[in-house]
Amino acid sequence: MATFTVRGKNIEITPSLREYVEKRVGKVTKYFDHVGDITVLLTVSKGRHIVEVTVPVQGGVLLRGEEATMDMYTSIDLVVEKLERQIHKQKTKLARRFRSGGFKAEAFASAPEKQAEDDEEYKIVKTKRFVVKPMDVQEAIMQMNLLNHNFFVFRDAETEEVNVVYRRTDGNYGLIEPGN
Repeated sequence: MATFTVRGKNIEITPSLREYVEKRVGKVTKYFDHVGDITVLLTVSKGRHIVEVTVPVQGGVLLRGEEATMDMYTSIDLVVEKLERQIHKQKTKLARRFRSGGFKAEAFASAPEKQAEDDEEYKIVKTKRFVVKPMDVQEAIMQMNLLNHNFFVFRDAETEEVNVVYRRTDGNYGLIEPGN
């Protein structure tokens, strides 16, 4: 059984709400042998009930879904549907990635097949090349904002590593650094 971390922002996590989250979100664990700590963030903001779910599975694969409606329980149901659609759509690729086991293909027995979608390769429609200039994080964020982009790739002036800054949906910024 997977462990859950359920947090609330501007909402109290009642035992019944926690139980509903664990029951509904726990459905995605049936597709995998090993699932890490499932993180669920429930937020109420401006009348919107937002659910963010992150499910780490073996091999460094992360499933992530976010939904927002006017009702928390509806948002939970919709995010679970979104995660299951992601799993179904990527079924063949996930099965290939977990050749040595860990992915339960038999969990799809009751689901109708969409073979054409599963076998479809990712289509690259545009390739861009540019010089990745050394700069600090603040300069990279300024450059991203000047270009009106949601992310910006740059070379960190101190570490010489290629990093990415991005604009988060909450209006803040994130930084992606390479790991060892």
